[in-house]
Amino acid sequence: MRTRLLPLLIVLMAGVLLALGFPLAGSVAAREQQRVVVDRIDDTARFAALAQFVTAGPTGAAGAEGDERLDTLRAELKRYHDLYGIRAGVFYRDRDAPPMAEAPGHWRLPDTGESARAFDEALAGRRSHDPPQVWPWQRGRLTVASPVVRDGDVVAVVVTDSPTGQMRSRTLHGWLVIGAGEGAAMLLAVGAAVRLTGWVLRPVRVLDTATHDISTGRMQSRVAAASGPPELRRLARSFNEMADNVEQVLEQQRAFVADASHQLRNPLSALLLRIELLALELPDGHEEIASVRAEGKRLASVLDDLLDLALAEHSAADLRLTDIAELAADRVDAWLLVAERGEVGLAYTGPAAITGWADPVALSSALDAVVDNALKFTPEGAHVEVSARTDGDTVAIVVADGGPGLTEDELARVGDRFWRSSRHQNISGSGLGLSITRALLAAGGGTIDYAPNEPRGLRVTITVPRTGPSEQVKGPGPVRT
Repeated sequence: MRTRLLPLLIVLMAGVLLALGFPLAGSVAAREQQRVVVDRIDDTARFAALAQFVTAGPTGAAGAEGDERLDTLRAELKRYHDLYGIRAGVFYRDRDAPPMAEAPGHWRLPDTGESARAFDEALAGRRSHDPPQVWPWQRGRLTVASPVVRDGDVVAVVVTDSPTGQMRSRTLHGWLVIGAGEGAAMLLAVGAAVRLTGWVLRPVRVLDTATHDISTGRMQSRVAAASGPPELRRLARSFNEMADNVEQVLEQQRAFVADASHQLRNPLSALLLRIELLALELPDGHEEIASVRAEGKRLASVLDDLLDLALAEHSAADLRLTDIAELAADRVDAWLLVAERGEVGLAYTGPAAITGWADPVALSSALDAVVDNALKFTPEGAHVEVSARTDGDTVAIVVADGGPGLTEDELARVGDRFWRSSRHQNISGSGLGLSITRALLAAGGGTIDYAPNEPRGLRVTITVPRTGPSEQVKGPGPVRT
């Protein structure tokens, strides 16, 4: 969840910073250009004041006083150009007429473009206040024009044509400062987002760990609702209350099954004894008494299995570093006599030594139940193979038989309590053996899976972890945030 939430927060914060940064960058560029424009307006106004009293006309006719002022204007424009590198000129209304003064010499206004537009605005009596924005990547020039007014009429126009290199450099420098600030703000935002997501999701991770522990049998796992948002702390408290209720109900169920199984053993034993006494008074081979005796023994077996199931679900696993291959080979040797009696082949194949973490007693009992089932359903002349292998972080014990196997629907139900296939009702059993096996394995972090065996039969896979309790959540207990 963190990998999905964190990028979303980063994208949102980046969008906010960009939404603030772009207008700020535009404002910096506009401010720099406005400063240049205001400076050029002041310059053109000063030149217009000098040109206002020049009496020389477009043809060059003027008096002595007019010639002196014209010389002064031309000298000012030349010094201005030499000092700042800005082209400047005073042009008559007739654009084709020679200019009143210009610097550098022979500079003429173009007929089109920004200079022509500024000239036309000045002829209308308006100064240039809003020339188009020049951006740092543009190599344009900035044109500003002011009218020369004499006796209420515009007689000429002062035009300045400025290079924009320095202005664009200052704008770019301002943008770099903004970019550095945006980058620093983004780093702070990412750090805040990481802390925020960690603060929000830490209770969720702890809750997920506790849920996994309970699902694997560690019913005493709880969540310490000490950090995180109030909603998640309230969820943690509700989860603990739910876990307490579920643990209490399951404990009552286990206690009931164990007590009922234990309390029924004595009456059933007495009943079986009375059946045996009654059988002594009946003739040998009496069918009804034989049937009653068989049902009594079956009921006793079911009660024993129920008691074993209750104990398996209640007891904690004694995990140890165990040689799984040696244990599997030992259990195969223990069942060889039963296999030979049924004329079924039984053998262990695989490495001589594979270590894993398991409760040896529980794993032996689970393997006994699986091998017993395999021998029961494997016909004479067929073969049962037990093997062991490593599979990543687990050790797998595989029991493959040559029996009739199970259909897909039956595979989905195998291991359920009291479930038996309708095709196998004539084979002895209570339907609790695989349920006990699953409970024994789950207590130690193991699993059991079923799949068809090729070309026929059933393949049962028992897995136990290769990592020790120090690398897992060891036993039941509260999970702290």
